[in-house]
Amino acid sequence: MAMIDTVYEYLRENYQENEPIFLAEINVPGVKEGTVRQQMKKLTEDGRIKRFDTGIYFIPKKSIFRFGSMLSVDDVIRKKYLMEDGSRCGYLSGILFANQLGLTTQVPMVYEVYTNKATTDYRDTTLGNLRVIIRRPYVEVDDKNASVLQFLDLMKEVSDISELDGTELTDRLLRYMKANGMGFDTMKPYLPYYPDRIYRNMYEVGLLNGVAT
Repeated sequence: MAMIDTVYEYLRENYQENEPIFLAEINVPGVKEGTVRQQMKKLTEDGRIKRFDTGIYFIPKKSIFRFGSMLSVDDVIRKKYLMEDGSRCGYLSGILFANQLGLTTQVPMVYEVYTNKATTDYRDTTLGNLRVIIRRPYVEVDDKNASVLQFLDLMKEVSDISELDGTELTDRLLRYMKANGMGFDTMKPYLPYYPDRIYRNMYEVGLLNGVAT
């Protein structure tokens, strides 16, 4: 079997169509890293795989469109920053999360990510054509605390990004807390890690002990 076919067979066995493939994680038995790089370039040239960004590829799903299927940047971010070995290690924050909760109609031009994989407090990078800000979380993220930390980061800046106010904002936040089984007691252990303004923000939006003030 030709080397290019060996590498492609490995990819087909280990990845689904339209799943992010990170060059750094490819480990074809008996094939050197440099050779893998060469074959990935050849596979891209012959169209069997596509390049999303530097070191990121995917096996395109068949499409009726001439340009074929595209890889979702959300899938890339999820695999690269939010998950590790099947467990949560990060979460999305900022305007994107506020938009998902219906607190703002702003469409984010940048993704903000808090992740255990961050090596510095702040890093500005790009994925495809998307700007991504990578931040180190205040507390190490895991499956149990991810949603709580994500909510607390929102509360840290809610007054600056929310287009809602008054009871409408309070009700929206309380519904989210209830849907995620979140109360003041679940947030309390993490509050000391956050800036003091988070207490003021929680008071001003009407949250105290998980109920409206």
